[in-house]
Amino acid sequence: MSTNKTDNKLIVILGPTSSGKTDLSIKLAKKFKGEVVSADSRQVYKGMDIGSGKITKKEMQGIPHYLLDVANPKRKFTVSQYQKLATEAIKQIQKNSKIPFLVGGSPFYINSIVNGIVIPEVKPDWSLRKKLEKKSNEELYLMLKKLDPKRAISIDKYNPRRLVRALEIVLKTGKPSPKINTETSRGLTSGSLTGTDILQIGIKKDFSQSQKLIQKRLQKRLKNNAMINEVKKLKKSGVSFKRLEEFGLEYRFVAQYLQNKITKQEMMDKIQKESEHFVKKQMTWFKKDNRIHWIKNQKQAENLIKKFLY
Repeated sequence: MSTNKTDNKLIVILGPTSSGKTDLSIKLAKKFKGEVVSADSRQVYKGMDIGSGKITKKEMQGIPHYLLDVANPKRKFTVSQYQKLATEAIKQIQKNSKIPFLVGGSPFYINSIVNGIVIPEVKPDWSLRKKLEKKSNEELYLMLKKLDPKRAISIDKYNPRRLVRALEIVLKTGKPSPKINTETSRGLTSGSLTGTDILQIGIKKDFSQSQKLIQKRLQKRLKNNAMINEVKKLKKSGVSFKRLEEFGLEYRFVAQYLQNKITKQEMMDKIQKESEHFVKKQMTWFKKDNRIHWIKNQKQAENLIKKFLY
């Protein structure tokens, strides 16, 4: 039996958008000899940097990062693909006697790793998709809410592509998303990381704090039209406006602005409002897992990690 204390450990840093996960993860990874695996559904795509809040090389401070820029935004990147690559990265970090830090705010991505959920590889049913695509977003969301209420909590209800895919999976398999086991304090019960000890740390922010942080972040991203220019560049590279809108939040509303569907002020208001809505959705999902330790500062996180590792 190995005596290495890092070969079966995983630390998760999660929380709502704009809560400071990236900054905290760098500080903790430096202190505890860790490396970071991203759990963000938009940061996996190349060229989506400003709108997704992707960490820069300078901000990494020499800490290796995995699962950034691994997919082409023109093509869909599935949770199954993410689960496979993230699992491989975590194992490699553990093998190198480092601590893997899974960092992000995409509940479905985190769930695929933390709970070892087997994501069904359902082949596209074009006939079914054609029927579903005739329905409105609202109709699709209500269908999903009835058939798979758990998936409905984490999904972007304004994204027709994701709604159709989620319905396709539940209709073809006849099964909703697997139930999350939150009885144990840590440790996987299934999946390819079986036996891994997991510590989940959540960053707690009041909703009013989140609102201010979102506003501050938005102003930064719009400075010198940086985010608008990023979307223009993606469009020029061959990513359609339809595809850009599917990515949600900033990308959806900047794309609509560039098509003259909304004004610049409307774009800003909609990003702010939808980001706030997303925070509520994230917290609804995270609160379902009683294994998460909620913290307010770095010191609390460090104390939890020391107990977990030593």
